[in-house]
Amino acid sequence: MAEANAIAKGKKENKSNSQLMGVWIRLKKNRLAIFGLVILILLILMAIFADILAPYGYDEQNLQNTFQTPNLEHPFGTDEFGRDILSRIIYGSRISLQVGIIAVGIAVIIGGFLGAVAGYFSGKVDNIIMRCMDVLLSIPQMLLAISIVAALGNSLANLMIAVGVSSIPQYARIVRASVISIKNQEFVESAKATGSNDLRIIFKHVIPNCLAPVIVQATLGIGLAILTAAGLSFIGLGIKPPTPEWGAMLSGGRMYIRDYPHLTLFPGIAIVVTIFAFNVLGDGLRDALDPKLKQ
Repeated sequence: MAEANAIAKGKKENKSNSQLMGVWIRLKKNRLAIFGLVILILLILMAIFADILAPYGYDEQNLQNTFQTPNLEHPFGTDEFGRDILSRIIYGSRISLQVGIIAVGIAVIIGGFLGAVAGYFSGKVDNIIMRCMDVLLSIPQMLLAISIVAALGNSLANLMIAVGVSSIPQYARIVRASVISIKNQEFVESAKATGSNDLRIIFKHVIPNCLAPVIVQATLGIGLAILTAAGLSFIGLGIKPPTPEWGAMLSGGRMYIRDYPHLTLFPGIAIVVTIFAFNVLGDGLRDALDPKLKQ
């Protein structure tokens, strides 16, 4: 009996590995997606090794070197306090990636669970949960995030909570739709017949089969979360200075944009490149996880 279980487990692992390999092979064919993946890997490495890569401290001021244009000593120039813009962008990648990944993680966990429960149980439970999601969806995401940050206060944790909570309805609806399409399939009925309780079925059988669309949406959602966080920081509801954040850097440089455009140019490019990388990778994952879309 034990040998039979081990063999079945081995076959399941081999099947899972072959599926992952198939996804990777299809993803590699999409050059734009691979380009986005390379950019993201470089951004992640830059964030991890910011202390080594940054030529100066992010809050290191030199009032004798204010408003320097790009040069050999300061490749991206300096700001109104003489701080090195390149160093602040490198350190700012930590904040942006952290906010994007953790905020989307919050939205995926809470929204995915609510969507799974709503889709699996249907009826009154579904109506209550999804009507609450409809209320949240009726409020523009940025406005909802602004309201949450204004209520909780300016901090990194509150910024992640605001961006994450404002994204919950999207993942709840995606997971609910997937659960409705698979909850009556044979493997779910088989789990019920063997005596598995509802929570075990949801977490072990239903949610794992809903991951493909969630992964795609999460990849795209990280870019949107970074943009939302930058927007909040731009209007003064994000990270408190002197901590570097790309949106706050844009806000600080806007009053000098006519005479010193580099103050806003480089943070803006950092935001655009990061969001572009997540978007093209998300598109590539969508095609790789569901090859029928390309037929």
